[in-house]
Amino acid sequence: MRRLPPLASLRAFEAAARHVSFKRAAVELGVTPTAISHQIRLLEETLGRRLFERRTRQVIMTEAGQELFPALRNGFDLMAGAVERIVGQPERPSVVITTTTAFAAHWLVPRLTAFRERHPAIALSVLASDDVVSLGAGKADLAVRLSEKPSAELDARPLFLDRFAPVVSPALNIAEPVDLERTALIQFDWHHPRPSMPSWSKWLAAAGLDHLRIAPELRFNEESHALQAAIAGQGVALFSLTIASDALRRGLLVQPFQTTIPGQSYYLLRRQKRVAGSAIEAVGAWLLEQAASAADADTFAAGSHATGIS
Repeated sequence: MRRLPPLASLRAFEAAARHVSFKRAAVELGVTPTAISHQIRLLEETLGRRLFERRTRQVIMTEAGQELFPALRNGFDLMAGAVERIVGQPERPSVVITTTTAFAAHWLVPRLTAFRERHPAIALSVLASDDVVSLGAGKADLAVRLSEKPSAELDARPLFLDRFAPVVSPALNIAEPVDLERTALIQFDWHHPRPSMPSWSKWLAAAGLDHLRIAPELRFNEESHALQAAIAGQGVALFSLTIASDALRRGLLVQPFQTTIPGQSYYLLRRQKRVAGSAIEAVGAWLLEQAASAADADTFAAGSHATGIS
């Protein structure tokens, strides 16, 4: 704990020592010379040492005053410089976006470099959670969520409809449906399961392959772990083409079959109250643009690797 004399006394002494004048110190601090003299006497009493020799129309610093003055001068200069820097820098607008951990890691994060290039002045924070974060509570400004029917209390803009298909490492050479019988099937557990969720049985039925003798062999409780297992060549994963889009684009995974089954839709959500021209609007517009361009690119990339099961 710092034991310091009153700040007013220190300021009075520093100004008087710098000007070598109680009168000029009083003008700088907007007080009377008598007030400066009073504050310095209070400081001298606190320290138990005289800081000035008072002479007719002149003050001279004592040895104690000469020792104290440089430390106070440098300290006040540092404080003044810090205040000027803070005041001179406009506060960066900040936006908090919340989404699922998988979407944040595998779709949003790979695109953040493009965001920073477009909006270098906006500080973007990503709040990843598989539990719904309430926008009304003020913890986030925007949300990207899977939903069948967004709340009417929120402004909802559709980003894209998620679709699911088998994805696999190209090293496994999966090209024909029969290849699935020799390869482990990977699936993950939904955090909030519903009957409408995609599954291997639904995809096999849609592809006309439900006669194959296969069943999931590797299960994960986290979506990202299932994706990493597929990239590592541990098997074939039935996966969101949205979440797998970056790995597909980089050639870490391929989509061997054209058949897809629908998932839920991704929506961009925000509170109903809008602030025109705000940083929130800028981030929202960027997300909509990225979603539109990603949907076109992913459709092309998926089709270029898939065989003709439909």
